[in-house]
Amino acid sequence: MFKKAYIKTYGCQMNEYDSEVMAGLLTKDHYQLTSKPEEADLIILNTCYVREKVKQKIYSKLGEIKKLKEKNPHLILGVCGCVAQRRPEEVLQQAPYVDFILGTFNFYRLPLVVRRVRESGERIVDVEERETIPEKLPKLRKNRFSAYVPIMRGCDNFCTYCNVPYVRGRERSRLPEDILREVEELSCQGYKEVTLLGQNVNSYGKGLENRLDFADLLTRINCIEGIERIRFTTSHPKDITDKLIQRMRDLDKVCEHLHLPVQAGSNKVLKRMRRGYTKERYLELVDKIRKTIPQISLTTDIIVGFPGESEQDFQETLDLVRKVEFDGAFTFCYSRIKGTEAAEFEDQLPEEVKKERLRRLIQLQREILEKRNKSLVGQKFEVLVEGLSKKSSDELQGRTRTNKVVVFKGSPDLVGKLVQVKIVDSSQWALRGEICG
Repeated sequence: MFKKAYIKTYGCQMNEYDSEVMAGLLTKDHYQLTSKPEEADLIILNTCYVREKVKQKIYSKLGEIKKLKEKNPHLILGVCGCVAQRRPEEVLQQAPYVDFILGTFNFYRLPLVVRRVRESGERIVDVEERETIPEKLPKLRKNRFSAYVPIMRGCDNFCTYCNVPYVRGRERSRLPEDILREVEELSCQGYKEVTLLGQNVNSYGKGLENRLDFADLLTRINCIEGIERIRFTTSHPKDITDKLIQRMRDLDKVCEHLHLPVQAGSNKVLKRMRRGYTKERYLELVDKIRKTIPQISLTTDIIVGFPGESEQDFQETLDLVRKVEFDGAFTFCYSRIKGTEAAEFEDQLPEEVKKERLRRLIQLQREILEKRNKSLVGQKFEVLVEGLSKKSSDELQGRTRTNKVVVFKGSPDLVGKLVQVKIVDSSQWALRGEICG
């Protein structure tokens, strides 16, 4: 009889991919995945530590699971991911009923660890850093037509607000032949789109014996038959090269969308964040990208309320947002994360100040997005149909090459296909279209 496993994923696309691997490993080990934790024999939280608020949500979830363990003493509970890697002692202090902890370097050992816990009852904590993660691991993909493919892990930038180098380690690039093999397998399975993942994809190739940079990797993937679209995230502004911009323009499968986190518009704040570029350099880069690829869609990340940020600094951020007119922005209040350099800065801002600035930023970005989306009405776009609309069962939903969500009426047999759609209406969140006859 199959046992049932429940996996809850927090955080970024890399965590989503790691959860797909864990799901594949468990399926191979005769588990069935369930969406109901109360049915599960095994519960796994794959955690994120990008903000303290997310960490608190995780501990709240662990509190809920404690009640399930009290009802079912045979239930095994594991914590994986970034919180597990960075704060294993804290996890055990907050939730002493956790059966195992696996860090970001060790999630692939999941079946072995679960068997040991089930057979011996011992608690296992494995957060040892390892150089490589094995290739050819099984995966249970969530999406049938679009897939994540990590090309590297870790980060060498050590921004003062971020703990990625501590929870994911230093930059390690996968061998190009392993990446190409995975993409070719996805093509054979009918996948149309791949998203290449890395904390900083622009620095791909560091440490490889036969150095291949990110632009050259894109060129090789562009040659794989069956794959129609190539996306990637995330790009660090200081490492964007002219060569990469030109390849984005020239490679027909590389989508016209670039996520380019700016984080702040004040040079004083950028320096304290240790971002490695100035506001002027960022704006020059945006200008170069848009001149080379006029149809490009630019999205970003912005943090407000960083320690020492004055009202003038914040106004400079708003000014940059007005100048660039992003097609989307992930906006956050600064979160004081233990173990990061910025957490020790003495000039922390009050929460009410951070929240008020975030509100103003969100309002500005909404106005910009409404304007930019409205300008697309009447234009035609190629859309990859992802599935039924989340709001209406008689409509379909998909994305343009520029990563805009489009909702339109159509037959369910179009799911997974590329169709031409004319935009007839817009909002700040999505476009509404009609299939071109």
